[in-house]
Amino acid sequence: MADLKAFAEQLVSLTVKEVNELATILKDEYGIEPAAAAPVMMAGGAGAAAEAPEEKTSFDVILKAAGAQKLAVVKLVKDLTGLGLKEAKELVDGAPKPLKEGVAKDEAEGLKKQLEEAGAEVEVK
Repeated sequence: MADLKAFAEQLVSLTVKEVNELATILKDEYGIEPAAAAPVMMAGGAGAAAEAPEEKTSFDVILKAAGAQKLAVVKLVKDLTGLGLKEAKELVDGAPKPLKEGVAKDEAEGLKKQLEEAGAEVEVK
């Protein structure tokens, strides 16, 4: 039980970059796609309710391009994600990249608005 608690603490303390690397490892080496795992589990237990289309409740905020104000966008990404300056710059330079995944619609729209005001191109999926 202590091992599981330590493992849970390690998972909680992962940075966004480390979570993305973990997702890649799970997909490439084990054939597990973390983003698709939750809907598959829910559909299995939902029975007849799974036939009705469900309203989307979690959204991904995708940074498509930094735009003309790249420095302002990097600073904003750093503040919004809690990443270090280097990681935020790498995320912005590597656009299009997911900025935040699985957030509520209101939060996703708020992030999109802030990033667009800073000059970035953003998409909410």
